[in-house]
Amino acid sequence: MVKLLLTDSGVRNASILAALVDLLGKPIAEAGALCIPTAGYGGPYGDPGGPWRFSSGRSPSPMTGLGWKSVGMLELTALPGIDRERWVSWVREADALLVNGGDALYLCHWMRESGLADLFPSLRDTVYVGLSAGSMVLTPRVGRFFVGWKPPTGDDSALGVVDFSLFPHLGSPDNTMAEAERWAAEIGGPAYATDAQTAVKVTDGGVEVVSEGYWKLLNPPSPRPGGRRGRRPAR
Repeated sequence: MVKLLLTDSGVRNASILAALVDLLGKPIAEAGALCIPTAGYGGPYGDPGGPWRFSSGRSPSPMTGLGWKSVGMLELTALPGIDRERWVSWVREADALLVNGGDALYLCHWMRESGLADLFPSLRDTVYVGLSAGSMVLTPRVGRFFVGWKPPTGDDSALGVVDFSLFPHLGSPDNTMAEAERWAAEIGGPAYATDAQTAVKVTDGGVEVVSEGYWKLLNPPSPRPGGRRGRRPAR
């Protein structure tokens, strides 16, 4: 499985940065990244400025401007018109995929349509760094609270790469803990509510919350006898 760093608002602090370097296994200055701006075009608030700021490193959510050895752009809506072997080679050569926020279901649709989602099981050395919707797209469901762009399926299902859901931007005026708890009751499965200083790190070894802010695990799973649970540091 691809190694995951599911951020709320980018690499906002030293703890999240250290988690990224740990996943890469080398300094950022020695790593090449591909940024995926697609989600920024989707949903009712999508506009050309957001993807440009994300790709150019001018976003307030640090991702592409971290000092990478190289950064390229992979626009998912363009991939169906490109020879598959070409763009797959680009993905396999990248150390990290930096995935923009925006509309999670729009992003999910194009990850499937482009074929990128099919590659994830084979990208064992690649680090996937999600930002907001770029993180939520890997969960089982986003919940009706976050539905903007309506997918052809008509539901709120995402890729289900991980077995938990995410409620980002906790503490913002619209994303209160009360809203998070209502959302979690609808989602049903385990879910993390996270603020801007928080990320969730996922490897074959388990799940770890990396935070210098506030987060909460909602609908926690029941412990399995003899099972192994990922480490979740105290808040």
